[in-house]
Amino acid sequence: MNLASGKAELDSCPYVSEEARAQLAEASAPPIRPVTIGKGVRKATAGGETVMYRHEKTFYNPTLIAGMITSDTTVGDVEAKLAAWNAFQYERVGLNLRPELVALKDVNGDREAFAQLAKVIAEKSEFNLILMSADAQVIKAAVESAGFKRPLIYAATEDNVDNFGQIALDSELPLAVKADSIDGLIALTDKLTAMGVKDLVLDTGTRNLKQSLQDQVAIRRASLKDSNRSLGFPTITFPCEMTSNGDMETLVAAMFVAKYGGIVVLSDFTTESLFPLMLERLNIFTDPQRPMTVNEGIFEIGTPDEN
Repeated sequence: MNLASGKAELDSCPYVSEEARAQLAEASAPPIRPVTIGKGVRKATAGGETVMYRHEKTFYNPTLIAGMITSDTTVGDVEAKLAAWNAFQYERVGLNLRPELVALKDVNGDREAFAQLAKVIAEKSEFNLILMSADAQVIKAAVESAGFKRPLIYAATEDNVDNFGQIALDSELPLAVKADSIDGLIALTDKLTAMGVKDLVLDTGTRNLKQSLQDQVAIRRASLKDSNRSLGFPTITFPCEMTSNGDMETLVAAMFVAKYGGIVVLSDFTTESLFPLMLERLNIFTDPQRPMTVNEGIFEIGTPDEN
């Protein structure tokens, strides 16, 4: 009973057999699987949610925010952009708010250039990686150079699911799945989980604002209310591909932060868009039963003197 209600940990019982442990772990897992991207102190987790609405209990893992870099960018420009992006950190109620991800998108099929940039991002920044390409060989080259950072591979489709699934399985990396519909996603996730790939992220493929919102709600409802394990994974959304207007992109991203996006990918990071998104995310993913507080004390502000 305590295990089912989340009041006890399975590891606290030393008498459970390995077979029973696996079955109980599967049965007691969150309806939306938590998927970790990255390693070390900057690793980030999407998913793991258990309720439709924040006031029912709480949301656990804040929406991850990514900025896009294309593979035709020079190494020097990438390094400069990473340095600028790393400065986007904001202090709020004692917390450090910052974006977590860089999405590296293959635009020319040059596997060497793609792998080189992936290595630069992995080694010279604290950002975690999303590797985006439809070419399995390009992804494989990038995994060889930056796999130590545990990037998210994007994306397995109906055409390449076997190759991408094998890469994710061999490298033990999370894998995004893209289809033209929710039914298409179910077929792909069932196939990948049967292969042994467990850490999946869902993309319904649509870049229409209304349809994308409907898909986010439908996936969350199916996984929580209908216990549909085939859809029990976090989602990835692309406001950067839904509009060419920066202000509208920020508004679309804000919608996905509020409505179930596990990862939101932006075309760029700018203070005027990132700071409001960080604050929105902070407020939505704060436990409503535990108000935000700061440490009590007397703090020096400025340079006070005897006057």
